[in-house]
Formats: sequence, C-alpha cells, structure tokens
Amino acid sequence: MFAVRHYSSKVSPIKPKKLFGRPSNNLTSGIVGLANVGKSTFFQAITRSKLGNPANYPFATIKPEEARVIVPNPKLDHLVDLYNSDKRVPSILKIFDIAGLVRGASDNKGLGNAFLADIRAVDGIFQVVRAFEDPEITHIEGSIDPVRDLTIVQDELLLKDMEFIENAIERLHKQLKNRGGKTPQDIADMGEEIRTLEQAYDNLIGGQRIMNKTDWDDDQIDILSKHHFLSAKPSVFLANVSEESFLSGKVKDSLGSIRQWVDEYAPGSSIIPVSASYESKMADKNPESIPKNSALPQIIQKMRETLDLISYFTCGPIESRQWTIRKNTLCPQAAGVIHTDFETTFINAELIKYEDVANLKPPFDEKILRSKGKIHRVGKNYIVQDGDILTFHSAAQRKK
Repeated sequence: MFAVRHYSSKVSPIKPKKLFGRPSNNLTSGIVGLANVGKSTFFQAITRSKLGNPANYPFATIKPEEARVIVPNPKLDHLVDLYNSDKRVPSILKIFDIAGLVRGASDNKGLGNAFLADIRAVDGIFQVVRAFEDPEITHIEGSIDPVRDLTIVQDELLLKDMEFIENAIERLHKQLKNRGGKTPQDIADMGEEIRTLEQAYDNLIGGQRIMNKTDWDDDQIDILSKHHFLSAKPSVFLANVSEESFLSGKVKDSLGSIRQWVDEYAPGSSIIPVSASYESKMADKNPESIPKNSALPQIIQKMRETLDLISYFTCGPIESRQWTIRKNTLCPQAAGVIHTDFETTFINAELIKYEDVANLKPPFDEKILRSKGKIHRVGKNYIVQDGDILTFHSAAQRKK
C-alpha cells in the first residue's frame, strides 16, 4: 500500500501581508494612455480580434471595449500531454480598451470623468506610452515625449484621487457630527479611516501613487481598497515602439527615460517594449497563433503577476484545467473557485507540486509518485502555491 505523505513544510507560513484591491479571482485590466498612442491597436492585437476602433484622431474609442484573453501557460500544455487529457481549459484575463485621456481630464476635459470612472472600474492598468515617430499619426500634444505623456496621465490620476479623498473625508466628518446610533467602535473606525485617507492625501501631494507607499498596514489596505483609488491600482507600462526598433531589439534608447520616470514615480512597476503595429499585423495574418517573437505572452503574464494572480491545476484524462486565484489563498477557498460547495464541505486535498512532474513523460503513473512520497495531503491551512496540482476531497465525497 502506498502512503500519502502530509505536506507540512509550507502549510502554515507567517501570515502574509494584505493585498491591495478587490478580494476576487476575476480581476480585470484596462488599457490606459493619452489619445492616439496605439491603445486600440494594441487591444486588437492582444485580443486577436477586430474589436476596438483604431483611428488617427482623438476619442476613436468612446465606450470601453471588453474582451477575454487566453492566458498562455506552458505548464498546462505539459499537463495535458502528461495526463493524456481530452480537453485543455486555460485561464482567461478580461481586458478593457478605455478611451484616451487628455490633459485636464480630472476637470472633465475631453471624456474626463467618464474616462476616469472607467479606470476606477478595473483592477490593473496597462499604461501605453508612445515611443515611436510617425508623421502620419498625430499626437494630441503635438510632439513625441514619453516622459511628458507619463506625467500627464499620472497627474490626472493623482488629482482625481485627491478629489475623491477630499469628498470622502468631508462625508466622514459629517457622519461623526451626527453620532446617533453609532457605537464607540463605529466612531473609532471612522476616525481611523480619516487618518488613513489623510496619509494617502499627503502621498498624493508629494507626487506619489498610493500604491507606492509600502508600509500600509492590513487595516489601512482594507480602508484604501474599498475606495478603489486610481493610483492604488497596479500598472504595467507598455512602451509602444516602432516595428523596426522592436524587431531589431534596439529599444534601449526608447526605454531609458521611461525607466527613469517609472523608477521615481511608480517604483517596482514593469516596463515592456511592444510594437502595437507589428502585433496587430501578425494578428491579421494569423488570428489563431502568436509569433514566437511576440511580446503579448509576457505582457499577459506580467499583468497577472502584477494583480497577484496565480494558477493551480486539476488534471485527469477528461480534462486538464487551469484555475485562477489570488496569492495567499487557502485551500478551501481555492476549492470554492470550482464550486462553492467545495469550500463549505472541504475536508482535505491531495497535492502534487508541478516541479515533481515537470520532467516526466507520458503516460502518467500516479503509483510511482506515491511510492516516492510526491503526493501530499494538505488541509484547511495550506496556502495554495502557483503551479500546484490539486485533487479536492469534500464531505460529499466529490472530487475535482
């Protein structure tokens, strides 16, 4: 009889820090930037579709376009082969193409408040900045200057967040004046919310995003997350370079000033060079396949990382499926992504670490893994890790 070993080395790590944003596995991203920087062209390329409305004039996109993008994952490809699965089910990332911003959007210029409200509705930002010259494509500011463009977008986000905070603090002070029906804890909570918002305001006055401050405690992160501040959303910066620069790999000159700006005003954020024009042409030629030199897989994966999203897998002969969860998700909650009953009736799960099967060849032989102690039993306190292969056991004796 083969033993299933209990897996304890990573079952109960130190309590992880709270994550910014919605406590959801279905997080979304929006494509943001000034008008005419290539956002809709990039959107068409990444979605392999003709959605969006690229055009050589501002506000070609009015209402946000929505699409779901398949998340490329070589691990899933390997598991489909290893388990000889009939079906491959990847994860998806929902992306919105948001209308172009203009200077003064926080004062409702251009599409102003509508644009900023659309950003507020997403969880992460793909910020596209133009880093190519083309006299046939007008620039709303009249010239190509990536740092200026980055600063315009940043200023509009910060100014709008300052307005949000001013309104929120004013509302809280009014509520404190009318204390009828409020418990001492309610009053203490409102006081803490005001103090946290004031700290965030000071951060914005200093020209820094709310997310840039790294010493927020868990309670403060909860407070800030419920307000959906624009500058608390993680960003991936996309430098839209020319086809020639992208294909030759000579993008260093285009990225230098952008990297300096990001290091100062959005530290820790990723910068990825991409040619929206090239990616769009490739999508037109073959919508079913992405060329090997495409930046799109890296861009999709980087946004998932930025949103603190990871994947676990359920595998078998019928299907191998990739499930999306946020980092720090406990095993019962991960099971609940499949079906809510699995969370409420969770007993335990059998775990295989991906690295233990990464080099195996089909056909898959579970008995060999068991004999080597590579199948572990984990319980309610196990924090699911990226790449885990899980079989859940519930009180109803159902498996997935």
